[in-house]
Order: sequence, then structure tokens, then C-alpha cells
Amino acid sequence: MLLAGLCTVDVVQRVTELPAPGEKVQSLQVDVAAGGPATNAAVTAAALGAEATLLTVLGAHPLAALARADLETHGVQLIDLAPGLSDPPPVSAVAVRDRDGERTVVSRNAQDRTFLGKAPFFGVPGVGGADVVLLDGHHPELAVAVAKAAKAQGVPVVLDAGSWKPVLDELLPLVDVAACSAHFTAPEPGLHERGAGTVITTAGPRPVRWSTADGGSGEVPVPAVEARDTLGAGDVWHGALAVAVTREPTVTGRIRFANEVAAERVRHVGPRSWTTAIAGRNRT
Repeated sequence: MLLAGLCTVDVVQRVTELPAPGEKVQSLQVDVAAGGPATNAAVTAAALGAEATLLTVLGAHPLAALARADLETHGVQLIDLAPGLSDPPPVSAVAVRDRDGERTVVSRNAQDRTFLGKAPFFGVPGVGGADVVLLDGHHPELAVAVAKAAKAQGVPVVLDAGSWKPVLDELLPLVDVAACSAHFTAPEPGLHERGAGTVITTAGPRPVRWSTADGGSGEVPVPAVEARDTLGAGDVWHGALAVAVTREPTVTGRIRFANEVAAERVRHVGPRSWTTAIAGRNRT
């Protein structure tokens, strides 16, 4: 499977309490890992036994080596569209509260990085042979290029729609499954009218709602677990959903699988400790 989008370097501090403005606190634990929606989804897919390839813009800055090492350790193949880029990659500063896993994140994301147009849609690497594509929309030109290539080859496209982005006007007609957060809002017309065949909306611990263009709808409950760390839980859910698209024949089955994997993620402390807990789940 191919996952295209943002790759950051996450510096994660686990704290007793999230600091107030002007306050300094000492952390309980520090982790450094690759981050970003498509990146965390790729790590998830690899842990679930899929052949996961991440298509992104990372570059040659020394900080990028941290992300590369994490991805290699967790079995993700990396295709870097700008391997010689000297600028630092986006860095996310994350604080996670120890008692309940709530977190704060400060990140530049990909605002200063543009897809350089080196790969027209008919030549985007990694699409050929992929059984599903996941996009997070953080590199707009890249997302459109990959979606067009996937559409031309009949590969299903899953969109991680965390928030509305202008590129979605062009992207949604190419999307098979739009998986949205509870806070996602889009201007009219609706997502089905824009071309998305299946629309799924997550809401943290509350049931996941879904609808299809042919009028089907429903909701799937989320397993009740003690949350220890919610960082990247949504990204993990999207990665599991993309894997489930290739393994589960029904919308409810796909959502149930993603719910179970995300529930396992939040039970574990740290950005990668959960991967061994889901390794091999529903392997094919």
C-alpha cells in the first residue's frame, strides 16, 4: 500500500501536568520519532503486516535522519521526493499528560514545503502495484498527483480528512473513502455530492458514524479502554482503516477493525510501543 503525505520529526515529552503559560516542568520521559498523519498510518500498516511505502518530502537535513531511522526500524519503505533538500523537516513539539494521555502539539507541518512537481501524475512512484492509497492532503500537489494516478489505475483512495483544506475541492472527486474527524466541516455541497463514495466520521471514544452515496448509513461502537497515550491515535486509526479496505468486505467490518487497532494504541505509552501489540493482527 502507498501512503502519501506529511513526515515530521516528533519530540514527545511525557509530563505529570501540561504546563501553563510561562511555566517550566520536568518531563517523565522523552521520545523522538517520525510523525505526521500519513507517516503514523504507514507505521501502523507495516505493523499490521502490510507492505507500506511512504511517499513524502523529507530531505537531507540531519534532523531528517531521525525520521528515516524510525521508519526503517518499523519496516516502512520511504520514497523521498526531495532527497537533497537542505532545509530542516517539520518538527512537532508534543507534551503528553501522564494520567490520561491527553496531549498538546505544536507543529509547522508542511507550510514551508511545496511538492516540487518532479513527478507528474502518470509517473508518481509507488502507485503501480499498490492495493490501496492513503492521502493526508498535507502536500497538496502530491496528494492530487497520487490520487489521479490511483484513479487511473483503479486503486482505491482513502483520505484522512482531519480538517478542511482548499485542495479537497480537487481531491474529493478522486476519493473512494473520506475518513473525517468530528471537527471536520466542509463548505457545501456535501462530501458525497463531491464524489466520495463512503464518508466516515470518528469522534474519539464515541461511536464512529458512516454513510455511503447509495443511502446506507450506521455507526460502530469504539472499544472501552483506559487511555494512556492518545498521540497519533487518529493516524493509527486511518492506517488500520486503509489496511482493512484490502481485507474486510464491508464498511462496518473495516471500521470495527480500525477501532480495535486504535483502541490498542491508546493503551500504550510512547509513540511506538504499541506496534508490537498489534503486530500480526489479522495478517493475510
